[in-house]
Amino acid sequence: MIKKEELTLVTEWDKTFSKSDKVEHSKVTFVNRYGITLAADMYVPKDAQGKLPAIAVSGPFGAVKEQCSGLYAQTMAERGFLTIAFDPSFTGESGGNVRYMASPDINTEDFMAAVDFLSLNEKVDPDKIGIIGICGWGGMAINTAALDTRIKATVASTMYDMTRVNAKGYFDSEDSEEARYQKRAAMCAQRLEDLKSGEYKLGGGVVDPLPEDAPFFVKDYYDYYKTDRGYHARSLNSNGGWNVIGCESFVNQPILQYSNEIRSAVLLIHGEKAHSCYFSKDAYKDMIQDSKYADNKELMIIPDAVHTDLYDGGDNDYIPFDKMQNFFEKYLNA
Repeated sequence: MIKKEELTLVTEWDKTFSKSDKVEHSKVTFVNRYGITLAADMYVPKDAQGKLPAIAVSGPFGAVKEQCSGLYAQTMAERGFLTIAFDPSFTGESGGNVRYMASPDINTEDFMAAVDFLSLNEKVDPDKIGIIGICGWGGMAINTAALDTRIKATVASTMYDMTRVNAKGYFDSEDSEEARYQKRAAMCAQRLEDLKSGEYKLGGGVVDPLPEDAPFFVKDYYDYYKTDRGYHARSLNSNGGWNVIGCESFVNQPILQYSNEIRSAVLLIHGEKAHSCYFSKDAYKDMIQDSKYADNKELMIIPDAVHTDLYDGGDNDYIPFDKMQNFFEKYLNA
């Protein structure tokens, strides 16, 4: 038996969304191949019979399972799927003894470990497993789908490519050797400062107080993470953010190198007015380019929706749960 870390899990309902009376909720844990124990909320349709199709959900990048990933998981469980929403390594209730670090490899592994857990769960049909990644975890979900042949269907919602934005800046505005050099030099200097101080300096999370001249996408994040709409005490983005060096390795690593070799189904969903929409458009273009498996790939653009509208639906129920249900039913049963 692979040894688990001892985690202290909250037992009361502490989500940013209401509890459904249509599903059974419980806390579960599982271990990834780096020995990190991950914490998850599991949602099972009440009165479910037989082995169920299953979906693992995570994201956004810097959020916790009590926020939008839990909402997605609970809603999909209401629609007949066994689901888990998990905290990635080093965040939330999950383990890892250096907090607030990220890694393209470890975070991809987190999704694969979730698939391990579902594959071995007695309530799950191991041939009917899908994943949902939100925001930065949309990119991780696509990266996982390129590696994990057990995944039959993937949804990436309002996705970010975290390696692209770290290496090139927003809208690729810092895509130069000089800009990347300056980032690398700053983080190398910060490593030494952290070691001398004995603690890792936090990057600050979503800016607070919000400047009047902040770009719209910063206001968009503030409106979710810093208000009653989505604030959570364990969320990095709601509080002090990642460590300054938390995403250091992202600068050197594209995660979507082999996305056009994904044989399983992929649905990308993005808001028309989201600042981040170019990530999904470009990821879809790359995924189908020179691909033998383009027929089961789809890009869905939601009219008028901004980035965080796909976190909780916004004011107009923008999250296309009917579409996702039909997508998973089609491809998990194929």
